[in-house]
Amino acid sequence: MAKRSQPIKKVKVDIALQGGGSHGAFTWGVLDRLLEEPWIEVDGVSGTSAGAMNAVALVQGLAQDGPEQVSKLLRRFWGRVSAAAAFSPLQRTMMDRMTSGWRLDRSPIYAWTEVFSSFFSPYDYNPLGSNPPRNIVEDTLDFSEINSKTAPKLFQSATNVRSGRLQLFRQPAISADTTLASACLPSVYQAVEIEGEHFWDGGYMGNPPLFPLVRETDAHDLILIQINPMRREDVPKRSGEINNRLNEIVFNSSILHELRAAGIILSMLKEEQVQLHGLSSERLHRIHAESVMQELSASSKMSAAPDFSGFLVETGRATADAWIAEHAADIGVRTTWVPDIVQDYMGGEEELAAQKQEAKG
Repeated sequence: MAKRSQPIKKVKVDIALQGGGSHGAFTWGVLDRLLEEPWIEVDGVSGTSAGAMNAVALVQGLAQDGPEQVSKLLRRFWGRVSAAAAFSPLQRTMMDRMTSGWRLDRSPIYAWTEVFSSFFSPYDYNPLGSNPPRNIVEDTLDFSEINSKTAPKLFQSATNVRSGRLQLFRQPAISADTTLASACLPSVYQAVEIEGEHFWDGGYMGNPPLFPLVRETDAHDLILIQINPMRREDVPKRSGEINNRLNEIVFNSSILHELRAAGIILSMLKEEQVQLHGLSSERLHRIHAESVMQELSASSKMSAAPDFSGFLVETGRATADAWIAEHAADIGVRTTWVPDIVQDYMGGEEELAAQKQEAKG
C-alpha cells in the first residue's frame, strides 16, 4: 500500500481511549506511534479505566515536554504494572501457553478467583480497602502538571454507585482518586470515595465518553482508540466464550448509545437543514485491531505479564502505523469511520454508499 501524503500544518485532534484491563497496553503502542507524527496536535483526551490511566500519562507528557515525555511515562507506568504482575498468582499454565495464547482460562488460580468472587466481595476479603494500583499511579504521575493550564483538556468517566449515572471528572479536579475510580472493578476493589460519593469503573456508563470532546474542545477530528471488539461472527457457546462476549457487550454499550444519539441528532439536523456547531462538523476516525483482539479472551485482561504487554504494544504500533499510512491525508478533511449505528439514522442505501465513498476519499 502506497503511503498517502500527510498534512503540512498541525491538525488539532481529540483522542478517546477505551478501557479494557491489561489490553490497554495496545493503546500505549498506538499513542507511541501516533505522537511521532509532527502534524498531530492533541487538543482533548477522554479515557475510561485503563484508558483513563493512559490518558493521564498522555496529558502529563504533553504538558511537560511533548511526545518524548509521553513515551517515557507510558513505558514507566506499564513497566510498573508488569513488574507487579510478576508477583501475581494469576499466571498462565503450561497448557495455556501451548494451546490458547495469552489466556488464563486453565489457570486454577483464575478459576478459583472467579468462584471466590461470586461469594465474597472486596469488603469481605479486603476490609482495609487496599488498592495496589494507587502506588503506581501516585509514584508515576504528577497531577499538578495534568491539571495545569498548558495541558490538553482531559475527561475521565466513572460510574456513581448510588445513582448508577455517569460521572465526568475534568481539570482541575483530576487526581489519583478520579483515575482509580475510573478503573475500579467492583469485584476486585472497594468503591473509590470522592467527596462523599462512591464510584466504580467508568466502563459501565462511558467507555470512553465522546460528547465532552465534541462540546468542549476546538478540534473537529475525533480519534477513537478501540480495544473491545464491536462484532463477532461466531455465536459463543462455551461458558468462557459467553462470559467474554458479555464483557465486550457491556463495555461497548455506552459508546454505542452515544453514537446512536449522535446519529439521531445528525438525522434531525439534516431534516431541518440546521448546522450545529461541533457535532455537525465532527470527523470521526477509529484505530482498532479487532482481528487480534477477537483472539484474546476476557481472562487475558487480568494478565500484565511483560511478554504479553510487549505483544500488545507492538500490535498497537503496527496498527497505528498502517492507519497513518492509509488515513493521514484524511485528517482535517473528511471522516474515515462511519459507524453502522450512525448509518441507521442517516438515510437510504444511496446516501450510505456516498458516505462510505467520501470516507474512503
